[in-house]
Amino acid sequence: MPHGVIEQIWLKRAKRGPMDPVQSARVRTQRGLVGNANQGGRRQITLIEAERWAEHLAAVGRDGDPTLGPIRRRANVLVRGIPLVNARGRVLRIGAVRVQIAGETKPCHQMDEVFPGLQAVMKSAWGGGAFAIILDDGEIAVGDPISWDESSEPPSLFDHVPA
Repeated sequence: MPHGVIEQIWLKRAKRGPMDPVQSARVRTQRGLVGNANQGGRRQITLIEAERWAEHLAAVGRDGDPTLGPIRRRANVLVRGIPLVNARGRVLRIGAVRVQIAGETKPCHQMDEVFPGLQAVMKSAWGGGAFAIILDDGEIAVGDPISWDESSEPPSLFDHVPA
């Protein structure tokens, strides 16, 4: 079973606002990251794979460009070593917290504002990462281990979403 690690965490305090790097973040069941603009619904936390971000930059000829760090993706969590492709419905354990992948994050026009052509490159399967529902209150931190939680039947995606 693949195991990975959290490399970075960011909070977005307002819609289209800057992404603020943090070392740790509190998470609340059915809400999201405390202090983040997105609360409730199915998009309570967003994740992107470090490996996929590097592939995207290479595809547009900008691999290794320090001005195009993964913060530009505008996801909350950068993970390494855990594939997110086709993970809808699966439960991911981040430290002591569980999240359920609710869907694929589709890249929007803001990616072309980062670099022209980036949105098209990111449209490959799950290239924009994933969004998830928080199943447990707790705290996540840079360096936390992550793995798929296969120990129990995943709950229905809609059991944990406020109406």
